[in-house]
Amino acid sequence: MELKRVVVTGIGAVTPLGNAAPSFWQNLIAGTPGAAPITRFDASKFRTRFACEVKNFKVEDHIDRKEARRMDIFTHYALVSVDEALRDSGLLEQSYRPERVGTIWGAGIGGLRTFQEEVADFAKGDGTPRFNPFFIPKMIADSASGQISIKYGFKGINLVTVSACASSSNSIMEALLYLRTGKLDVCVTGGSEAAVTEAGIGGFNAMKALSERNDSPETASRPYDKNRDGFVLGEGGGALVLETLEHATARGAKIYAELVGAGSSSDAYHITAPHPEGEGAMHSMKWALEDAGMGVDEIDYINTHGTSTPIGDPQEVKAIAALFGEHAYKLNISSTKSMHGHLLGGTGAVEAIASIMAIKEGIVPPTINHFTDDEEIDNRLNFTYNKAQQRTVRASLSNTFGFGGHNCTLIFRKFER
Repeated sequence: MELKRVVVTGIGAVTPLGNAAPSFWQNLIAGTPGAAPITRFDASKFRTRFACEVKNFKVEDHIDRKEARRMDIFTHYALVSVDEALRDSGLLEQSYRPERVGTIWGAGIGGLRTFQEEVADFAKGDGTPRFNPFFIPKMIADSASGQISIKYGFKGINLVTVSACASSSNSIMEALLYLRTGKLDVCVTGGSEAAVTEAGIGGFNAMKALSERNDSPETASRPYDKNRDGFVLGEGGGALVLETLEHATARGAKIYAELVGAGSSSDAYHITAPHPEGEGAMHSMKWALEDAGMGVDEIDYINTHGTSTPIGDPQEVKAIAALFGEHAYKLNISSTKSMHGHLLGGTGAVEAIASIMAIKEGIVPPTINHFTDDEEIDNRLNFTYNKAQQRTVRASLSNTFGFGGHNCTLIFRKFER
């Protein structure tokens, strides 16, 4: 079978750095921190009292109020980011076959706020089971893809990938496979998450996974810095419209970049800790390069998983050094989580957008909040510390890794006919 080429024709984002893709990108390259004290609830008794929240988001500006009440926040983020991506692509203004348009979304948790509120209300009562009839439809992770499909009448493949923090990268990988093999013409893909809740902060605090730098939230996410102390929880969503090149060309669509490869692996090591030598991460990147038919010297930028955790960051760097060899020192590397935080199941999608825009604009977004070199990390590598750098980006590679040992790598390349 001759595999079809797959291109990106639309992007959309709701993030802690902006509620649309252009503002998200501008704040990224400006090095804007998205962390601030939590406003969603009273966090005064929590060890971590800050997060990267989505700001100035009014769901009623986008979704009918009655309908919005029947959805969790993570679905709100999904629908709004998808709406932007579809408008950006121009697809809805032209003829297409609904049965050839798929919806493949990613979410690591789903409706955490809904679950928390319903269970808390039950616990406060007299034991009589009184639950909202929309409890389950709001909570389940696949509700986002279902709502997207229903809103636009897309009748192709419809599913959700759940692989913790790799979820939305895996959704994009799945979309690539279905498009390549001709099962779809178009796929709306990406991911969203809304875990800035008491349960989300409390749960990650209990694991000692979050930064506790409450005196300076804006500098708390410090990937590769010696004094990093955990990740900063984020929220939001990102959406891509992917099409076969044939379909995009036929309708005269603009093309951001080509999605040329994807790889996935398992650490098979520990439920929360990465493999100490970065073995799974290395395999994921290696297989993505093989899938793309590319050599290591063809990659110019790596958007790393880079969560700002003490054990996670060095392992990814080891994997990059092992795979890329001498070319590793010619790359730009950055962790945009230093600005938008860790969106869990939505993070791969927004970082894919950052990787695509780096190719389109010839700018590598920075890793902010670097103050002190870590002797355990090879600082001869160019981590694009503190300031964006201009360079020609022929191809970018984006890593996401999740609890359970899930690894996923995507490769985007400058589009050439």
